[in-house]
Amino acid sequence: MTGGVVVILGSAPAAVQAVDWPRPLPGTLLAINNAWRICPDWQVLIHPEDLPPDRLPGRLDPGQRIVTAAEYVPVQNRYGGFLLAGATMAFTAGYWALGALEPRVLAWFGCDLVYPATGPTHFYGTGQPDPLRADLSLRNLEAKSARLLLLAAARGCACVNLSAGESRLVFPRSTLAALANERPLAPPDLAAPLATEARLGYDTPTGRYDHVARRVDLTELDALDTTWLSLAKEILR
Repeated sequence: MTGGVVVILGSAPAAVQAVDWPRPLPGTLLAINNAWRICPDWQVLIHPEDLPPDRLPGRLDPGQRIVTAAEYVPVQNRYGGFLLAGATMAFTAGYWALGALEPRVLAWFGCDLVYPATGPTHFYGTGQPDPLRADLSLRNLEAKSARLLLLAAARGCACVNLSAGESRLVFPRSTLAALANERPLAPPDLAAPLATEARLGYDTPTGRYDHVARRVDLTELDALDTTWLSLAKEILR
């Protein structure tokens, strides 16, 4: 999979459009949580520990695999842990794919972290808007996506958004047909935010951050988010 394309499919109402995408897809289809139900030709399913067993596929076809916390937590820790990266599966899937698959392009569809006050929030109806919960790691979703964009660019990987509507992701927009030609943005110097992260020491080796919650400095955390977002805006102009 090294150097290929990974398409990350979420559960937004518009995600069902992936059924009509031309086949074969330009790379690996990575489904988050219930999104495996949309396209039977997914290759990877990633889900958290609290996804009920009855929402998982009953069997796997050849070439399909399921990624759980046992696999994605160690990879996430290589990128600073969940508190710094943003503890929602849209970001976790990106960091896992970046570290485990080493792609050239990461493309998200139906992962925009936008939840209307009325009407369906997910393709299967009304679900829990998990990224909007009160959580130390999710105070600035745009900044968390900016961090992922920049760290991926530093590894030679482009992050793009295939969705057309409102999004909390700051990734450049793209289309399925254009993925073959996508190239990563040239990242700025990331030494300052990475040094700040190292100084703060908000590591989450188990994937949980209750042990550091009491010593988290929200002013520092918010300033760090602002730095990541500002650096991303410089290259997104």
